Amino acid sequence: MKKIVIPLLEWYQENKRDLPWRMEKDPYYVWISEVMLQQTRIETVIPYFKRFIGEFSTVHDLAKVDDDKLLKYWEGLGYYNRARNLKKAAIKIVSQYNGEFPQTFEDICSLPGIGEYTASAIASICFSLKEVTIDGNVLRVYERLTNSYDNIDEMAIRKKVRLELMKIIPSNPGDFNQALMELGEVICLPLGIPRCDICPLNNFCKAREKHTFLNIPVRSPKKIKKNQKMTVLLLICNGKVAIHKRDDRGVLKNLWEFPNISGMYQEAEILQYLVDCSFDIDSITSSVSYNHIFTHLKWQMSSYIIHVKDEISDYVWVDMDALLHTYALPSAFHPFVKEVEKELKICNG
Repeated sequence: MKKIVIPLLEWYQENKRDLPWRMEKDPYYVWISEVMLQQTRIETVIPYFKRFIGEFSTVHDLAKVDDDKLLKYWEGLGYYNRARNLKKAAIKIVSQYNGEFPQTFEDICSLPGIGEYTASAIASICFSLKEVTIDGNVLRVYERLTNSYDNIDEMAIRKKVRLELMKIIPSNPGDFNQALMELGEVICLPLGIPRCDICPLNNFCKAREKHTFLNIPVRSPKKIKKNQKMTVLLLICNGKVAIHKRDDRGVLKNLWEFPNISGMYQEAEILQYLVDCSFDIDSITSSVSYNHIFTHLKWQMSSYIIHVKDEISDYVWVDMDALLHTYALPSAFHPFVKEVEKELKICNG
């Protein structure tokens, strides 16, 4: 494994992508980018990162932002606890570290929402600490290089890989970590045929030699997703649509959403439900259906556009501008936003 270090670093210097958080080794930028990149592709993250940093350019800005505004700037990235933890960590950095990002691995790990992976990335890239960053890309590269059939979903295996890479980490650990991750993203691909012909480590790769790369890495079988059916109510009155905030527990907690009820219902059943809720109804029309996939959950969603005569105080009634620019609706509800927008345009002539 020691032989991979020099060709890997040389390849990275010649081929590394021009990413906005690489312009400077600013721990604030690296931290925000690494959190955004969890469960999200680089191409998706770049515009979010630029917009986020444009609004919250310092840790002080992030520490004092209103929660609704913070979540609006995170809207569409998913896993909203990441954003909430960013603010919690920013508050701690301001209050306990005088606004300066902590510079030891242990102190970085102590920040809310930061685990070993994110801490090692910040520590190695920004402060040149010899810490190995382990993500799916690094695990895949290592397992193929060594032709290992260990299950990378097991924590013991992740620790083993980390210890093995710690033995070869060079004096520029940030470049080493980024090089391994970059190699996994653009060369040693997770799906389809890896680009072995242009890989700088192809002469050292045992999986390439044995033609076993499509079988590696080994992972645990995916869990069957639980199906949950719901009916979304797009309630419209006087050029506004009804929204309300979800509970403070469970999936998408404390985010705004369109009113909805569990289960799939026919028009007559929805009408009766709305009458029981004291609505005076002008019209009801079946609208779009949509499936949204979470990590361990699948929402099967149908919807109705319902024009009502009076606004009910149980909900917040907002116009299209506020819906688009003020309130954070998770991406699960975005297809219905488009339907509301079309309906309000018709209403407003």
